[in-house]
Amino acid sequence: MPLNLDPIRERFPDRRIHWYPTIGSTMHEAVRLANAGAPSGTVIGADEQTAGHGRYHRHWHSERDTGLYQTIILRLPIDPAILPIVTLALGLATAAAIEQSAGIDCDLRWPNDVLIGECKVAGILVQLHGNTVIAGIGINVNQSVFPADVAAIATSIHLAAKRTQSRENLLIRVLEEIDTHCEILSKEGPPAILRMFEQSSSYVSGRRVIVDETITGTTAGLTPNGFLRLLLPNGVEHVVLAGGVRPLTTDN
Repeated sequence: MPLNLDPIRERFPDRRIHWYPTIGSTMHEAVRLANAGAPSGTVIGADEQTAGHGRYHRHWHSERDTGLYQTIILRLPIDPAILPIVTLALGLATAAAIEQSAGIDCDLRWPNDVLIGECKVAGILVQLHGNTVIAGIGINVNQSVFPADVAAIATSIHLAAKRTQSRENLLIRVLEEIDTHCEILSKEGPPAILRMFEQSSSYVSGRRVIVDETITGTTAGLTPNGFLRLLLPNGVEHVVLAGGVRPLTTDN
């Protein structure tokens, strides 16, 4: 069923919301609207994406009427150097929204994955265009099956909660939590977000991981700019600036 925008517009009467039955990518449309002067907080969403993507242009499965696929334009008073911390803040916001709407605890895998157990339920993609943050958030809400290539590593709130979810209620929660966490970042600064992320993620400290299938080590906290510290087997500390972080198992 298509998203009912009425309760969202009622909750956020002053917010611009552009919602499409089908779109190539909400990120691309957000960039266009941002360049045209769209205000901070503008939401671009769709019931289906035909060219949705995540980090490194990986495909994001965007089944019609089952997930939340949206991009938010944010004009934040921040130094571009702390853009990675914006990603962490949005991950915290997304996890909090899922926990509140569905009563399910989430984990956060640095830098941009929201997990239920060890399976991905949501992803964050943050880009800076000029002084504007373009923040894409994809959440698997009511999917019951996934393509074979991601079936073992993806989940949905519906599968975890064993009941159909209200996408409208979840979107309201997401937007509320984004506002809250952006305000924390603006008023209290990066250290507040770093502390919250470290408390909410099992991946930040003491976790044996492999990065991009090549570098192994034990996580040792975050840098002041939001990058991941990794203690290598030889005792040398390596700072992970980007990459796919996965738990290290005997199968790696």
